[in-house]
Parts: sequence; C-alpha cells; structure tokens
Amino acid sequence: MTALTSASLSDIAAKGEVAVPTYPLQERKVGIVHFGVGGFHRAHQAMFLDRLFNAGRDRDWALCGVGLLPGDSRMRDALAAQDGMYTLVTKAPDETRDPRIIGSIAKYLFAPDDPEAVLAQMVDPAVRIVSLTVTEGGYNYNPSTGEFQYETEAVAADLSTDFADGSGTPRTMFGYVVEALRRRREAGTEPFTVMSCDNVRGNGDLAKRMILAYARRRDENGLHGEATVGDWIESHVAFPNCMVDRITPVTAPEDIEMISEDYGIEDAWPVVSEDFVQWVLEDEFPAGRPAYEEVGVQMVEDVEPYELMKLRLLNCSHQAIAYFGLLLGQTYADEAAVDEHLAPFTRTLYMDHEGTPTVPEVPGMDLTAYKDELMARFANQSVKDTLARLAAESSDRIPTWLVPVIQENLEAGRDVTASAAIVASWARYAEGTGENGEEWPVVDRLHDRVMAAAAKHDEDSLAFLRDEELFGDLVDQEAFTAPYLHALEVLRADGARALLAELVEKG
Repeated sequence: MTALTSASLSDIAAKGEVAVPTYPLQERKVGIVHFGVGGFHRAHQAMFLDRLFNAGRDRDWALCGVGLLPGDSRMRDALAAQDGMYTLVTKAPDETRDPRIIGSIAKYLFAPDDPEAVLAQMVDPAVRIVSLTVTEGGYNYNPSTGEFQYETEAVAADLSTDFADGSGTPRTMFGYVVEALRRRREAGTEPFTVMSCDNVRGNGDLAKRMILAYARRRDENGLHGEATVGDWIESHVAFPNCMVDRITPVTAPEDIEMISEDYGIEDAWPVVSEDFVQWVLEDEFPAGRPAYEEVGVQMVEDVEPYELMKLRLLNCSHQAIAYFGLLLGQTYADEAAVDEHLAPFTRTLYMDHEGTPTVPEVPGMDLTAYKDELMARFANQSVKDTLARLAAESSDRIPTWLVPVIQENLEAGRDVTASAAIVASWARYAEGTGENGEEWPVVDRLHDRVMAAAAKHDEDSLAFLRDEELFGDLVDQEAFTAPYLHALEVLRADGARALLAELVEKG
C-alpha cells in the first residue's frame, strides 16, 4: 500500500495505472482562494486547473481551499497529509475508468483555526480570483423574495463585529470576502474577481447581490468607517456567471476501498465521478484568469441559456427521480433512470412537456440529444449516485430550480401536471416514512419546518404548499393545486407506482 504524498508520486507513476501530476508541486503558486472544497469542486474546477498545469500552463493559479464549517476539519486533515493531492476516478457508462492524482490544491486553510491567515491569503496581490461552491443555501437568501436574510445567526454576528479593530474575525463567506476586499481597497491592491460555481441561476449575479447586501449593511452599521465599501464593490468587482456540470456522488467507504484494492493507493478522501464534464463561463476577469479555454472550458459572453438548460433539464430531473425513486424503494439514480414508469415520466412528461418550453435556444446545443444524454448519464451504473444525495437539501433546490419552471409555465398557460407531481412526491417523502413503513432521514436545513408541514396532510392537504418562502403564491393557483392535490392523494392512498403509471398512461 502506498500512502499518497509528494514523495510517493514516482512510485505511483512507475506502476503505470494512475496518472500523476507531470509538474513539480513546488511550482504551484496560489492565485485562487476557493470556499467550499467538496467532491464536486475537486472533480470539476480543481480538475480543470490540474489539466492546465499538466499542459505546462499557469501554475501561478493554484488553489488555496478554505473551509468554514466544523466538518471541514476532516478535509483539512486529509489534504494536509497528502500535500493537497487526492485521487479522482471518472467512470464511463461502459465501466471504463480514468484514475489520476490531482495536484492543483496547493494549500488548505480551515478558517476557525486561523481566520487572519485566510484574510492574509485573500489580501495577497497574487490572489486574483475567489471562487465559491457553497451550495444553494450558502448565499443566505430567501428563495421566494430573493432578499438577503440578515437575521441568520452567523451573518448577524458578522454584521455586528468590527473586524478592523481586531475585536473579532469573520464567520461567514460574506464576512471574509467583504473584509478582504475592504483591506485590498485600503492597501491600493486591485480587487479579485468573485467566481460562483454553484447550481443557481445567475450564480454570479446572485453572489453579487448578496455580497453587496451584506457589505451595505455593514456600511450602514458604521463598520467600515468613512468608507462605503458596498458602492466600491459594485463598481470595481467582477462577478461572472457560469454553468457547471459533473455528477459527483458523495465519497463512500467503498470508493476508498476501491482506490486501495485496485490501485494500491492509500487516499483518505478520493473523489469518484462520471466521465462527462462541462463548464460554461462568462469571460469577465479584469484581474486576469487561467487559460481555461485551453482545457475544455467554454468561455462565452452570456451563460444564461446554458445555465437554464442545465438547471431545468438536469437538476430538476434529478428532483423528479429522487423522491419518486425513494418512494418506490430504490437506492440509486441508475435504478430510477431505467424504471418502467419513472423513466418516461422524467424524460417525456417532465423534460419534454414542462422543462423544455422554459429553456431558450442554446447556441450549439441539440436539446433532444442533450436530454437523451442526461438519461444515459443518470443510468450510469458505475457511478452509483444515491437518491438520498439527490433528495437532500430540498428546501434549497426545489424553490431555486423547479418553482421558477412552474411559475413560467403557469404564466404561459401551460400544463404543470408533472411538476406538481414532483412537488407532491417531495411532500410525501417529507412525511419521513415510506410505503412499507421504512423510515429515512430527511436531510434539509429546514428539516423541522418541512416535516411539520408534511405531518399536517391529514388535516390540511395544502399544508406543505403554505410556506411562502419556498413556494411563493403557488398555493393560491388552482392550475397548480388541482394536479398537486390529486398527485398527493394518490401517493398517500395507492403509492408512487400507481401515480406514475396513471400519469404515463395519460401521457
């Protein structure tokens, strides 16, 4: 067994089974600070940079990862022991694999250990991009109103703390980004670009709105002295939008064992993903950027068509298979994607009839081929993406991804039967007990709230929809509530199979 370290790379390379960095690790210089180093970031943005470094380019754009949450200490420990490296194994539908060691993360900082070290790194003039994969909920906004939520505990603490006088340090991404920008402005250092890589429509625009809201509240609270940092950020900081895509399940113990048994590598936290990858990125980087276009990133002027295509066809379809699949007793996405009723429900009733009408023309894309490819990707048995992962954090995902589709179709007078059934399947799933009495953990930042609403179904069939923060005014729109109530009734009385069979038969 070979422990993954810089010293062992030559031994790993000698076996010829796993590709290793072809560049000296000591040549890596931090140019990007990234918040939220999870599996997706390591299978996507970090992988693209590793490609670039292997091509002999831009090694001054290496990553410094930052973890804010208590659980991020695990990533700190794993990467520290491995000199920032990890194994990425991509798996194709034909079961072929591509294993490689990724070396683009030069440093990792666990913010609670040393907040000032994080700020010092962000203020360094060599850092020209701060990137984010903090999940949909990390932007701290109300998905119904779009407003920043100032009362969130950690945010409220940051908004009442004067970082400049040394009396406290940030706790949130907002706190670090705005304080670092304030310090760069004060030092006369060019601001970095903020690059959101999360699955949210207009992710750069959203990051800008939320960061500005936070910064301006600090201005109002007098925590920036005479400076008006919010206005300066609005005028000087770029926030490009992008679309990112690669199905990346949570690393399982079996993945660690596979790396060990098949390749003889001891890796504390490898990543396994599908072989498909896409990144469409607006080319707005005043302080410079890596040569992303040289390694497969699509650099465009307007990312919105690609973004809507992905959010409304891939992400919403994931929600379509997640709750129904679990209610049917399935475990993995590949089971759901070939189910005799769930597959046509997802591919035809949702994708074709409801998702596609809300997607604008996408340059260079054949939507029919794209949708067929999505179903093939979902059915990739090598990846073993769990339905539990897809069903997690639904209160961030359904309002952000599916509710806009519903609203747009309702405004256009189009049918929303499939979307209503998806929402109903979430409501039924949130009851916490399956059709055969099995129980599952509902993983959601609003866990208590959504489960309490679902618990009222016997007395109020619309209870789940009455949360305006999640659903806006859908509860008042009969064109939605009629199919929703029917779907929920069938789900609760006869089960998911009966509802899907009925809907597919009606077409």
